[in-house]
Amino acid sequence: MTDDLEPQAAAAPGAAAGDAERISPDPLLVEDTLLLLFQPDSGSIAGENILFYVLGGAVLGDLALAGRVETEKRALSTRVQATGAGALPDALLEPAWSFLAPKPRGVQTALAAIGPELRGPVLDRLVARGDLNREEGKTLGIFPTTKLTLGSGRRDALMGRVRAALVDGEAPDARTAASIALLSASGTLPQFHREIPWSGDVYTRGKELERGDWGAAAASSAVTRTMAAIIGNAVVAATVLPRS
Repeated sequence: MTDDLEPQAAAAPGAAAGDAERISPDPLLVEDTLLLLFQPDSGSIAGENILFYVLGGAVLGDLALAGRVETEKRALSTRVQATGAGALPDALLEPAWSFLAPKPRGVQTALAAIGPELRGPVLDRLVARGDLNREEGKTLGIFPTTKLTLGSGRRDALMGRVRAALVDGEAPDARTAASIALLSASGTLPQFHREIPWSGDVYTRGKELERGDWGAAAASSAVTRTMAAIIGNAVVAATVLPRS
């Protein structure tokens, strides 16, 4: 059973948008994950029905990479605790860390608290970096519409790493492994058939990465072990939800 949510502990939605003084020069894992989920042909985001679990898991992974969370394995659950002090490397991570700071939380509880507010701020970040373009318009001259299109070639580079791991059998780095695990958990991998030919081998490798089979490099690093544990529990949370 997860611990009760405490509304006063969750940061205000606006805080997730970050500020110009604390934007990491390098894209976050959560940015990579949402950019991969973007479907260029339709301008939509794959896996919308469980997106908050996927993005929440990616943010917790970012905190693990920054050394600002730790996990504790219990008999029936894994709990995550904020660690360290001082400014985080990116303001986008602040609401998640603030929610975890008062006490350890079950991973599923943390995802339910931090995930729902992430889609908009992360999209804003991708637009600000030039990875996506956003065009505002109106339908019938009345109803506001938003169209997203690819900007930079960064999505192609990320997809190349995913394809190398799933199709060519290359060992992924920890960030790529985490992104693939979350994509697989979201049930969206078959939608990438044009870029990653769907097969039984691709399915199997995706499930292996969901289970934390990230290779010797991850096993030898405390940070990536923590990240693997968080992503693995986020995967469990995502996969128990029905998909429409």
